[in-house]
Amino acid sequence: MGPPSQRVGQRQRPLLLLIAVLCGAPFMAALDVFVVNLAFPAIGRDFAGSSLSDLSWVLNGYSIVYAALLIPLGRWADAVGAKRMFLLGLTLFTLASVVAAAAVGLPMLIAARVAQAVGAAALTPASLELLVRTAPASRRALSVGLWAASSAIASALGPVIGGLLVELSWRWVFLINAPIGVVLVIVAARTIPAGGHAAGGRVNLLAALLAAVGAGSLSLALVEGGSWGWGSAPTIVCLLVSVAAVAGLTWDSRRGAAPLIPATLMRVRTFAWANAAMALFSASFAAGLLALVFWLQDVWGYTAVEAGLAIAPGPLMVPLFAVGGQRLLGRVPAAYPAAAGGLLWAAGTLMILVSVGSTSGSTSGYATGVLPGWLVAGVGVGLALPAILASSTAALSPHHASTGSGVINMSRQIGTVVGVSAFVAILGSGADAASPEAFRTAWWVVAAVGLLSAVPALGISTSRAPVPAPAQPLSNTHQESSTPQERTSR
Repeated sequence: MGPPSQRVGQRQRPLLLLIAVLCGAPFMAALDVFVVNLAFPAIGRDFAGSSLSDLSWVLNGYSIVYAALLIPLGRWADAVGAKRMFLLGLTLFTLASVVAAAAVGLPMLIAARVAQAVGAAALTPASLELLVRTAPASRRALSVGLWAASSAIASALGPVIGGLLVELSWRWVFLINAPIGVVLVIVAARTIPAGGHAAGGRVNLLAALLAAVGAGSLSLALVEGGSWGWGSAPTIVCLLVSVAAVAGLTWDSRRGAAPLIPATLMRVRTFAWANAAMALFSASFAAGLLALVFWLQDVWGYTAVEAGLAIAPGPLMVPLFAVGGQRLLGRVPAAYPAAAGGLLWAAGTLMILVSVGSTSGSTSGYATGVLPGWLVAGVGVGLALPAILASSTAALSPHHASTGSGVINMSRQIGTVVGVSAFVAILGSGADAASPEAFRTAWWVVAAVGLLSAVPALGISTSRAPVPAPAQPLSNTHQESSTPQERTSR
């Protein structure tokens, strides 16, 4: 059988592969949201004759469908099994990426993007549930922290990778997903332990439709409100539809026989506060990232590749402090690193505002103006996002992990849509869309919302983040015995 150290190494390797797969798939899906932003001008040049409104659906179609389906597909994963849903979502995302890369017209590309969003919405909550269920209790918080950090890194590295790929062709933005997706599917099928974790029963299709329509209508209103007009009939109708959908879901959660979102879920104090903190921080983060990308390219004249490389140092802080933040969760209440992250993100934004808000820009302006504040902001992201996400899911039972993940990721996605829409509205409010004054206003708003996110973060927990008791193990390879006697018997 080999020495004990060899047996431990054999047990750790499948766990490391499992974590790599379950973090790698949502990383790829999250990355796709941001790299396409860099490819957007090149796509427009290839599909000449398409209006800007038509082209915008390459971006907006993905965001709206992704946000709309997170809760329904998360609930479906609870019902039919997380492994099955994860593999289906990852396969669909990979195939849709190939179709997008081969698109011969704009309608084909938009349809492929919608299919990508469906796959991403399926694999994202399922991947988190699988981590919660399969990681040993001693490593569960760290695993969830790495899962959250992977999405944060994808959000910030998108401009870097997107800028490099667009230099080859915008089609590489999608084609690169194919080999990665195939490898992830094969490794996931072999690594994720088989087990009967499906809750069974039927999914409440009416409530699922309400959730999809409500999230989709709200996202559509936020995305298109600026061009439609915030007081226009289409915007008002979308907002009213979203309000009606929320009312229907509230009734379903309290009175329904098989509620899509159980009322008990939002009664979990940590989970409710985490959703509020996630929405606010995500709005600030999305707007701040986009503001820096636009500042570097439109004001300082950086190329896409140069802007991406200039942004890269901030994301390097994320994994370092995400891991450190997760270690803190075993010693201090999760609220502290979450709130500290919001404060540091706001402080970093203000540092950038004060340093470069009125400069014309140069290499020295980046080194002394952008870089220090961006590093501080990166530390804030590394502390806040993993702590918020890990705490919210740790407060739930494993049976509700996929549903809870869908809810908080929808809060994150809607927060992102709000942040991007607010930034675009602010940037376009002046006579010169790229004027330093418009950016100063945007950075003040970003800092204020980041600071505000620390308030609900303080309500996340008053004690150490609870860790859910594992359900029936999927495999002994990935679960620890609960008693010394069981460990001895092995």
